Amino acid sequence: MVILFDQFNLPDDIYKIVFATEQQQLVGKMLIKYMWDNDGEIGKTEMSLFATALHEGKAVVKEKGKSPMDREQRISYNKRQFYDRILTPMRGMGLIEYDLYKKTYRVSDRYNKLMIKLGLMWLRELDKKGKK
Repeated sequence: MVILFDQFNLPDDIYKIVFATEQQQLVGKMLIKYMWDNDGEIGKTEMSLFATALHEGKAVVKEKGKSPMDREQRISYNKRQFYDRILTPMRGMGLIEYDLYKKTYRVSDRYNKLMIKLGLMWLRELDKKGKK
C-alpha cells in the first residue's frame, strides 16, 4: 500500500493518512476500538462477526443518547471490501498482526518500527550521496 502525505499539512489522525475515504477511516477506527475493547486481540471468529455486522448494517457508529434527537447511527460496509481495503492493508503495514498458531489478530507496534527503519534507510542514503 502506498501512503502519500504532505509534511506541511499532516493531519492529526493517523487514519486520515492510511485510508483514502472517510468511510474507510471510520471502519478502521471501529476495528481498532473493537480490538482494544477485547484486550487488543481477537480471534478469526470475532473478526468474521465484526465484518458480518458491518456487512449487514448492524455495526453501531454512535449510540443512542438521552435526547430523542440523538438517534443511534449505524454503518454498512461490504464484507469483502472490509477484508480487501481495511484489514489486509492494516496487516500489510504492521498496524495489525496475525498469529498463525493462535489464529488471532492483535494490534501491533510493528508499523512504528517500520517507519523508524524507513527513516534510517533514508539517512543511510543521504550519507552515501554526501560522502562522494
